[in-house]
Amino acid sequence: MAKKIKVALIYDFDGTLSTTDMQNYALIPEFGMTPEDFWYEANKWSRDHGADQITGSMYYFFKKAEELNIKLSRANFAEAGKNIKYFPGVEGWFTRIKEYGKSLHLDVEHYIISAGYEEILSGCSIKKYFKDIFGCCFAFNDEGKPVWPARVVNYSTKTQYLSKINKGLGKLEDRAVNEFMPDNKRPIPFTRMIYFGDGSTDIPSMKLTKERNGNAIAVYNPNGSNKATALKLLRDGRVNFALPADYREDKQLDKVVKTILDKLAKERDLDVLKAKEEKKKKLLTQ
Repeated sequence: MAKKIKVALIYDFDGTLSTTDMQNYALIPEFGMTPEDFWYEANKWSRDHGADQITGSMYYFFKKAEELNIKLSRANFAEAGKNIKYFPGVEGWFTRIKEYGKSLHLDVEHYIISAGYEEILSGCSIKKYFKDIFGCCFAFNDEGKPVWPARVVNYSTKTQYLSKINKGLGKLEDRAVNEFMPDNKRPIPFTRMIYFGDGSTDIPSMKLTKERNGNAIAVYNPNGSNKATALKLLRDGRVNFALPADYREDKQLDKVVKTILDKLAKERDLDVLKAKEEKKKKLLTQ
Protein backbone atom coordinates (compact mmCIF):
# COMPACT_ATOMS: atom_id res chain seq x y z
CA MET A 1 0.00 0.00 0.00
CA ALA A 2 1.25 3.49 -0.85
CA LYS A 3 2.46 5.61 2.03
CA LYS A 4 -0.17 8.15 3.10
CA ILE A 5 1.07 11.74 2.94
CA LYS A 6 -0.55 14.98 4.06
CA VAL A 7 -1.71 17.65 1.61
CA ALA A 8 -2.90 21.10 2.74
CA LEU A 9 -5.57 23.09 0.90
CA ILE A 10 -5.42 26.60 2.33
CA TYR A 11 -8.11 29.20 1.71
CA ASP A 12 -8.57 32.88 2.14
CA PHE A 13 -12.24 33.37 3.04
CA ASP A 14 -13.79 36.68 1.96
CA GLY A 15 -14.22 36.69 -1.81
CA THR A 16 -12.66 33.24 -2.06
CA LEU A 17 -15.22 31.00 -0.38
CA SER A 18 -17.84 33.63 0.51
CA THR A 19 -19.25 36.05 -2.04
CA THR A 20 -18.21 39.15 -0.08
CA ASP A 21 -16.69 40.20 3.26
CA MET A 22 -18.14 38.16 6.12
CA GLN A 23 -19.04 41.31 8.09
CA ASN A 24 -21.28 42.53 5.27
CA TYR A 25 -23.97 39.88 5.65
CA ALA A 26 -25.28 40.70 9.12
CA LEU A 27 -22.99 42.74 11.38
CA ILE A 28 -22.79 45.93 9.34
CA PRO A 29 -26.53 45.97 8.47
CA GLU A 30 -27.16 45.73 12.23
CA PHE A 31 -25.52 49.16 12.45
CA GLY A 32 -28.06 50.50 9.95
CA MET A 33 -25.27 51.10 7.43
CA THR A 34 -24.37 49.85 3.98
CA PRO A 35 -21.07 47.95 3.74
CA GLU A 36 -19.74 50.69 1.44
CA ASP A 37 -20.41 53.40 4.03
CA PHE A 38 -19.06 51.40 6.94
CA TRP A 39 -15.78 50.42 5.24
CA TYR A 40 -15.28 53.97 3.99
CA GLU A 41 -15.58 55.29 7.56
CA ALA A 42 -13.45 52.50 9.06
CA ASN A 43 -10.67 52.90 6.51
CA LYS A 44 -10.73 56.68 6.89
CA TRP A 45 -10.40 56.31 10.67
CA SER A 46 -7.41 53.98 10.12
CA ARG A 47 -5.71 56.45 7.78
CA ASP A 48 -6.37 59.40 10.07
CA HIS A 49 -4.88 57.58 13.05
CA GLY A 50 -1.99 55.89 11.25
CA ALA A 51 -3.41 52.45 11.97
CA ASP A 52 -3.01 49.25 10.00
CA GLN A 53 -6.22 48.93 8.01
CA ILE A 54 -7.20 45.55 9.48
CA THR A 55 -6.38 46.56 13.05
CA GLY A 56 -8.13 49.89 12.61
CA SER A 57 -11.30 48.35 11.22
CA MET A 58 -11.47 45.86 14.10
CA TYR A 59 -11.25 48.72 16.60
CA TYR A 60 -13.79 50.69 14.60
CA PHE A 61 -16.31 47.85 14.87
CA PHE A 62 -16.64 48.00 18.63
CA LYS A 63 -16.24 51.80 18.62
CA LYS A 64 -19.21 52.11 16.26
CA ALA A 65 -21.21 49.55 18.25
CA GLU A 66 -20.72 51.57 21.43
CA GLU A 67 -21.77 54.78 19.68
CA LEU A 68 -24.97 53.08 18.51
CA ASN A 69 -25.51 51.29 21.85
CA ILE A 70 -25.35 47.90 20.12
CA LYS A 71 -23.93 45.12 22.30
CA LEU A 72 -21.45 42.93 20.46
CA SER A 73 -20.65 39.51 21.92
CA ARG A 74 -19.24 36.15 20.87
CA ALA A 75 -22.80 34.93 20.35
CA ASN A 76 -23.59 37.99 18.23
CA PHE A 77 -20.57 37.37 16.01
CA ALA A 78 -21.30 33.64 15.68
CA GLU A 79 -24.89 34.35 14.70
CA ALA A 80 -23.60 36.57 11.90
CA GLY A 81 -21.68 33.57 10.57
CA LYS A 82 -24.94 31.79 9.86
CA ASN A 83 -25.85 34.41 7.24
CA ILE A 84 -22.79 33.93 5.04
CA LYS A 85 -23.42 33.13 1.39
CA TYR A 86 -20.94 30.98 -0.48
CA PHE A 87 -19.92 30.53 -4.08
CA PRO A 88 -21.55 27.60 -5.92
CA GLY A 89 -20.47 24.20 -4.64
CA VAL A 90 -18.51 25.40 -1.59
CA GLU A 91 -20.54 23.51 1.00
CA GLY A 92 -20.05 20.16 -0.74
CA TRP A 93 -16.45 20.80 -1.80
CA PHE A 94 -14.48 19.89 1.31
CA THR A 95 -15.84 16.37 1.81
CA ARG A 96 -15.66 15.60 -1.92
CA ILE A 97 -12.03 16.66 -2.25
CA LYS A 98 -11.02 14.91 0.98
CA GLU A 99 -12.63 11.70 -0.31
CA TYR A 100 -10.89 12.07 -3.65
CA GLY A 101 -7.59 12.45 -1.83
CA LYS A 102 -8.40 9.38 0.25
CA SER A 103 -8.85 7.34 -2.95
CA LEU A 104 -5.24 8.29 -3.81
CA HIS A 105 -4.05 7.54 -0.28
CA LEU A 106 -3.55 11.25 0.42
CA ASP A 107 -4.60 12.83 3.70
CA VAL A 108 -6.15 16.13 2.56
CA GLU A 109 -6.46 18.79 5.26
CA HIS A 110 -8.36 22.06 4.80
CA TYR A 111 -7.24 25.33 6.46
CA ILE A 112 -8.42 28.95 6.48
CA ILE A 113 -6.06 31.92 6.72
CA SER A 114 -8.23 35.02 6.72
CA ALA A 115 -8.29 38.66 7.71
CA GLY A 116 -11.88 37.98 8.71
CA TYR A 117 -12.96 37.25 12.27
CA GLU A 118 -12.67 33.87 13.94
CA GLU A 119 -15.70 34.80 16.06
CA ILE A 120 -17.83 35.02 12.90
CA LEU A 121 -16.29 31.88 11.40
CA SER A 122 -17.21 29.98 14.57
CA GLY A 123 -20.85 30.18 13.49
CA CYS A 124 -20.49 29.44 9.78
CA SER A 125 -21.84 26.21 8.31
CA ILE A 126 -18.50 25.02 6.90
CA LYS A 127 -16.35 25.44 10.05
CA LYS A 128 -16.43 21.70 10.78
CA TYR A 129 -14.42 20.90 7.65
CA PHE A 130 -11.25 22.74 8.65
CA LYS A 131 -8.23 21.33 10.45
CA ASP A 132 -7.52 24.83 11.75
CA ILE A 133 -8.65 28.41 11.20
CA PHE A 134 -6.20 31.31 11.44
CA GLY A 135 -8.07 34.61 11.54
CA CYS A 136 -8.34 37.91 13.35
CA CYS A 137 -9.90 37.70 16.79
CA PHE A 138 -10.92 40.03 19.60
CA ALA A 139 -10.06 40.31 23.28
CA PHE A 140 -13.22 40.35 25.42
CA ASN A 141 -13.69 41.89 28.85
CA ASP A 142 -15.37 40.26 31.86
CA GLU A 143 -18.76 41.39 30.53
CA GLY A 144 -18.19 39.53 27.27
CA LYS A 145 -17.72 42.67 25.18
CA PRO A 146 -14.91 42.98 22.60
CA VAL A 147 -12.44 45.61 23.76
CA TRP A 148 -9.37 45.26 21.56
CA PRO A 149 -7.94 43.32 18.60
CA ALA A 150 -6.25 40.29 20.19
CA ARG A 151 -4.78 38.92 16.97
CA VAL A 152 -4.54 40.54 13.55
CA VAL A 153 -4.08 38.67 10.28
CA ASN A 154 -3.09 40.83 7.32
CA TYR A 155 -1.35 40.28 4.00
CA SER A 156 2.11 39.92 5.55
CA THR A 157 1.23 37.82 8.61
CA LYS A 158 -0.64 35.32 6.43
CA THR A 159 2.73 33.89 5.38
CA GLN A 160 3.55 33.21 9.03
CA TYR A 161 0.57 30.87 9.21
CA LEU A 162 1.70 29.08 6.04
CA SER A 163 4.94 28.36 7.87
CA LYS A 164 3.00 27.06 10.87
CA ILE A 165 1.07 24.65 8.64
CA ASN A 166 4.36 23.64 7.01
CA LYS A 167 5.82 22.82 10.44
CA GLY A 168 2.66 21.38 11.98
CA LEU A 169 2.38 24.15 14.59
CA GLY A 170 -0.71 25.53 16.31
CA LYS A 171 -1.77 29.14 15.94
CA LEU A 172 -0.28 30.23 19.27
CA GLU A 173 3.14 28.64 18.77
CA ASP A 174 4.75 31.90 17.67
CA ARG A 175 8.29 31.32 18.88
CA ALA A 176 8.59 27.86 17.31
CA VAL A 177 7.72 29.18 13.86
CA ASN A 178 11.21 30.72 13.61
CA GLU A 179 13.09 27.74 15.00
CA PHE A 180 15.03 25.50 12.64
CA MET A 181 13.32 22.33 11.49
CA PRO A 182 14.87 20.07 8.83
CA ASP A 183 12.76 19.88 5.67
CA ASN A 184 12.31 16.12 6.01
CA LYS A 185 10.75 16.63 9.47
CA ARG A 186 8.10 19.10 8.29
CA PRO A 187 4.67 17.45 8.08
CA ILE A 188 3.45 19.38 5.02
CA PRO A 189 6.09 20.72 2.62
CA PHE A 190 5.14 23.67 0.41
CA THR A 191 5.16 21.30 -2.57
CA ARG A 192 2.04 19.71 -1.08
CA MET A 193 0.17 22.97 -0.49
CA ILE A 194 -2.56 24.53 -2.63
CA TYR A 195 -3.38 28.13 -1.75
CA PHE A 196 -6.68 29.72 -2.81
CA GLY A 197 -7.11 33.51 -2.77
CA ASP A 198 -8.86 36.31 -4.60
CA GLY A 199 -6.97 39.56 -4.22
CA SER A 200 -4.03 41.72 -3.26
CA THR A 201 -3.97 40.66 0.41
CA ASP A 202 -3.21 37.12 -0.76
CA ILE A 203 -0.26 38.02 -3.00
CA PRO A 204 2.58 37.29 -0.50
CA SER A 205 1.05 33.89 0.36
CA MET A 206 0.38 33.03 -3.27
CA LYS A 207 3.89 34.06 -4.29
CA LEU A 208 5.53 32.13 -1.43
CA THR A 209 3.53 28.97 -2.19
CA LYS A 210 4.30 29.13 -5.91
CA GLU A 211 8.00 29.94 -5.43
CA ARG A 212 8.38 26.90 -3.18
CA ASN A 213 6.82 24.67 -5.86
CA GLY A 214 3.35 24.46 -4.38
CA ASN A 215 0.29 25.63 -6.30
CA ALA A 216 -1.45 29.01 -5.98
CA ILE A 217 -4.92 29.56 -7.41
CA ALA A 218 -6.54 32.98 -7.85
CA VAL A 219 -10.31 32.64 -7.91
CA TYR A 220 -12.77 35.22 -9.16
CA ASN A 221 -16.51 35.76 -9.02
CA PRO A 222 -17.86 34.64 -12.40
CA ASN A 223 -20.51 37.37 -12.12
CA GLY A 224 -18.30 40.00 -10.49
CA SER A 225 -15.62 42.49 -11.32
CA ASN A 226 -12.47 40.85 -9.96
CA LYS A 227 -11.70 38.62 -12.95
CA ALA A 228 -9.20 41.21 -14.21
CA THR A 229 -7.40 41.08 -10.84
CA ALA A 230 -7.08 37.29 -11.00
CA LEU A 231 -5.84 37.37 -14.59
CA LYS A 232 -3.27 40.03 -13.68
CA LEU A 233 -1.97 37.79 -10.90
CA LEU A 234 -1.59 35.02 -13.47
CA ARG A 235 0.08 37.33 -15.99
CA ASP A 236 2.50 38.64 -13.36
CA GLY A 237 3.53 35.12 -12.36
CA ARG A 238 2.08 35.34 -8.86
CA VAL A 239 -0.18 32.30 -9.29
CA ASN A 240 -0.33 29.06 -11.25
CA PHE A 241 -4.03 29.32 -12.13
CA ALA A 242 -6.79 31.95 -12.39
CA LEU A 243 -10.20 30.25 -12.26
CA PRO A 244 -13.88 31.00 -11.59
CA ALA A 245 -14.92 30.55 -7.95
CA ASP A 246 -17.21 27.65 -8.84
CA TYR A 247 -16.54 24.70 -6.54
CA ARG A 248 -19.05 22.29 -8.08
CA GLU A 249 -18.01 18.88 -9.35
CA ASP A 250 -16.51 18.78 -12.86
CA LYS A 251 -16.08 22.55 -13.02
CA GLN A 252 -12.64 24.00 -13.81
CA LEU A 253 -11.58 24.37 -10.18
CA ASP A 254 -12.58 20.81 -9.33
CA LYS A 255 -10.68 19.40 -12.31
CA VAL A 256 -7.52 21.40 -11.63
CA VAL A 257 -7.35 20.49 -7.94
CA LYS A 258 -7.97 16.80 -8.64
CA THR A 259 -5.23 16.86 -11.28
CA ILE A 260 -2.82 18.40 -8.76
CA LEU A 261 -3.71 15.66 -6.27
CA ASP A 262 -3.17 13.02 -8.97
CA LYS A 263 0.28 14.47 -9.62
CA LEU A 264 1.20 14.48 -5.92
CA ALA A 265 0.16 10.85 -5.60
CA LYS A 266 2.20 9.86 -8.68
CA GLU A 267 5.25 11.74 -7.39
CA ARG A 268 4.98 9.94 -4.06
CA ASP A 269 4.76 6.59 -5.82
CA LEU A 270 7.75 7.45 -8.01
CA ASP A 271 9.77 8.41 -4.92
CA VAL A 272 8.99 5.00 -3.41
CA LEU A 273 10.20 3.24 -6.56
CA LYS A 274 13.38 5.34 -6.62
CA ALA A 275 14.06 4.50 -2.98
CA LYS A 276 13.76 0.78 -3.75
CA GLU A 277 16.25 1.14 -6.58
CA GLU A 278 18.67 2.97 -4.31
CA LYS A 279 18.52 0.07 -1.86
CA LYS A 280 19.13 -2.36 -4.70
CA LYS A 281 22.09 -0.28 -5.85
CA LYS A 282 23.68 -0.38 -2.40
CA LEU A 283 23.34 -4.19 -2.27
CA LEU A 284 24.91 -4.54 -5.71
CA THR A 285 27.91 -2.42 -4.74
CA GLN A 286 28.67 -4.18 -1.47
